[in-house]
Amino acid sequence: MAKRRYRTGRSTLSIISGLLIASAFIRIGVGPGAALAEAANVEEVPIAAPPSANTSTNALLEAFQRRETRLAEREAQLQARIQALNVVEAEVTEKLASLEAAERTLAATIAMADGASATDLEQLTTVYENMKPKEAAAVFEEMSPEFAAGFLGMMRPDAAALIMTQLEPETAYSFSVVLAGRNANAPTE
Repeated sequence: MAKRRYRTGRSTLSIISGLLIASAFIRIGVGPGAALAEAANVEEVPIAAPPSANTSTNALLEAFQRRETRLAEREAQLQARIQALNVVEAEVTEKLASLEAAERTLAATIAMADGASATDLEQLTTVYENMKPKEAAAVFEEMSPEFAAGFLGMMRPDAAALIMTQLEPETAYSFSVVLAGRNANAPTE
């Protein structure tokens, strides 16, 4: 005898389908009843009465008035600060103008003093150039090398040469070193 083979796939599928259908019937039968039962147990929450229009309008009006008062105070403070800043700005402008005037006066005074100094040095240089070389050399011997080299640098070369020939060799050499080195640190470019 041949053994019969059962298909287990179809019977399992039939069982699962049956269970799903049964579950659907149960839900449909119990679902609306349970929902209705829950609705019956819920207590009604009373709805709060709307505030009276008069009360809320008064509160809103008071809030606006308080805000307007704060804004007015803030505006007054800002106006006071602006006025203070304007006063300070005027003072600064005035002081700046006086400083600029003082600077112009000082520049004119310095220019006049520099001009006078330059004139004095030129006159003294001319005096040394016109002196006899031996007498001028005696005066230059008493000067410091830096000071004397300044005059020698301003003199005509021929007059400076005559004075240098009358100096002691060591003194003439020190004047020459100062003259040669006074522009050594000047920028070349």
